[in-house]
Amino acid sequence: MLVATSGLSIELAATPSNASSTTTIDPGRLPPSSAEPSLALPLVRQMDALWNDVRTNNVVRAQSLFFPRSAYLRMKTGLLPSPSADYAQRLLYFYNLDVAAYHRYLFTGGASTLVGITRNRADATWIAPGQCENLIGYWHLPGVRLVYRHGTKEFSVAVASLISWRGVWYVVHLGPNPRPTNVGTVADPRSGPGTPGPAGGC
Repeated sequence: MLVATSGLSIELAATPSNASSTTTIDPGRLPPSSAEPSLALPLVRQMDALWNDVRTNNVVRAQSLFFPRSAYLRMKTGLLPSPSADYAQRLLYFYNLDVAAYHRYLFTGGASTLVGITRNRADATWIAPGQCENLIGYWHLPGVRLVYRHGTKEFSVAVASLISWRGVWYVVHLGPNPRPTNVGTVADPRSGPGTPGPAGGC
């Protein structure tokens, strides 16, 4: 797999579809960390696992790559009327719709093959406690791109928003946020590798 970051190219073997963590400990119940998370192999493995879950339309398994509910409750309790409902009825609901939408977009009419991911290290931003209606600080990374080959041509789509908890990158928005209608939506599909980002957001 070819991975490019800010002009750096690294040749990597494809990782297995279960590359995400298999620990039974709920990470959201552990103390947060302000250490900057890696944008190298750990992120590549998360995105490779996401691709495989989208390829198989495995919404349940893809949820292991989504931001932990317990962490979200810790970040939002006291700031939102019902953080639990917001997590289930907005964030996770849209994520499940988006996994299915990405599956239809990427794999209807023939197989697509992941060839790499692109992301811009400069786009990774520390969101301090108190910003973006959060009690706990975290790292945010927008617009990671999944670059794939369909037939003889190269295309890409974005993963709209990742946030880190204890050094692990999790999807918080797969499709765009906000979006014009409450349906599964693919973020920024492009011919070619596209451009990661833009920077900003929460």
